[in-house]
This record gives sequence, C-alpha cells and structure tokens, in this order.
Amino acid sequence: MVSMVERERDSRDGVTVGAAAELVGVTVRTLHHWDEIGLAAPSVRTTAGYRQYTDADLQRLHRIVAYREAGLGLDAVREVLDDATADIGATLREQRAQLAERIQDLQQLDERLERMTEAHERGILLNDEAQSEIFGADWDAHRSRQARTVWGNSAQWAQFAERSASRTREQWQSLSAAMSTLQLDLGNALDQGFLPGGPEANALVERHREVFSHFFPLTRQMQVCLGRMFESDPGFSAHYDGIRAGLASWFRQSIDECARAHGIDPETATWQ
Repeated sequence: MVSMVERERDSRDGVTVGAAAELVGVTVRTLHHWDEIGLAAPSVRTTAGYRQYTDADLQRLHRIVAYREAGLGLDAVREVLDDATADIGATLREQRAQLAERIQDLQQLDERLERMTEAHERGILLNDEAQSEIFGADWDAHRSRQARTVWGNSAQWAQFAERSASRTREQWQSLSAAMSTLQLDLGNALDQGFLPGGPEANALVERHREVFSHFFPLTRQMQVCLGRMFESDPGFSAHYDGIRAGLASWFRQSIDECARAHGIDPETATWQ
C-alpha cells in the first residue's frame, strides 16, 4: 500500500508539512514553530502556492530532531547546523556533562524519595539494634512502628516522616539526649516540689514543646492532648512514673496549667 508520503514524493519536488511531520516524527505545530523562528523552512512552492519540504529540507529536519533528542536547545541546534566554526564535538561533550549532572541529581532525588517512602512506612529509619543503642534498652522499636497504624493518615505523621527521612544517626542521638535530659529535669522538678503552673514547671513544659517540635510542629492544644495520653495510656504512664512516682499526672497537670496561662481551656482542647 502506497503511503501519503510516497505518493507526494513521487509526484512533486517536495512534501507537504503534514507528510514532513510524519517522516521526521514531530507534529505539524512543531514544524510551523521551527519555520517561524527560521530554524527550518520548506524551500519550494507548488504552482498552487503550497510550500513543500525538499529532500535537503528533510535532512535538516532529521538532524534537528537528532540533536533535540540529545537534549540540545533550539539555539544550540541552530549554532551546530549553521555556524561553520561551531565545534560539534565540544557541544556534544558539554551536553553529556550536563546530562551526567542531571543523572546524578535524579539519582539523589530517587534516594530521597526512597527514604521518604520508607520513613512514611517505618517512621524511624534505624534498625532495632541502633534504636536500642540510641534510645535505651527499654525502647520498644515495635511499638514505634505501630504508631503508623494510629497516626499514619495524619499531617503530623507526614511531617514526622519528612524529617525522619533526612535525620542522621547522630541527629537522633542528639534528640534522644535532649529528651532524656528533659525527662530527668521533670523528675527533679517533682522531687523539689515545684507546682504545676509555677514558673519552673512552665519552663519545662515549654522545653518539652520545643524538643518535641523536632518531630512535627506541636501546638499548645496538641501538647494538652499528649499530656492526657501520658497520664492515661498504660505504656506512657508507666514510662513517666518509672522516672518518678506520680510524674505522669504531675506532667499532665503542668501542661494543662501552662496551656491555661496562654488562654487555652485544657478541658476542651483538641488535636489542632
């Protein structure tokens, strides 16, 4: 079966824009654009006034397509084709260097996306042994993974995962040390008889919000909700009361009083 292109080339000195587009694998719109900017134009006209691409025109189009597929911009393609002094080899080597840089950037992006995906699924990107070394022998890595079941669809989990994805082992160690020091100071505050709502207790509540905000932005209302959980959840209350007897309740009360001082009713505070 004879194609439209073959019929045109048999009967004329050139081919129409539609046939040329089919031959070189681009759109008619692309050929019109190249014509408008003077990059590649049909050289002949039929007796009816239609412009057509000759074999030489088609060869130029094929070269343009080849260099475009190699990543060259239209200005660079024009220089390669029209400037007799242009060093094509140097141009292509430069293009390869740019491509290598893009490949490296894409590989790094792929690695970041992989870590973010893992962080969304696992939370902390450390194996169980490393977590125990950093967070202590009592740390339950399985419990931390279960957090995704509870919080996985929340904005806070997404923020936690985004930060976890880029956090190094050393940064986890620093954050763990800050949290451990804070909890030690909470126990000492209880021993010294500091009352919830007092300046010493309020300062510790502010420190807690600051340290915890390394995981995700923590509002005062969210902190009140955490305080409730520290007291009511058996695992959390056992942890805090293991530091000092009664610490879970004292800390919850301290968070409530600090929130109240900032105009928040802890009785009606919600996760927002």
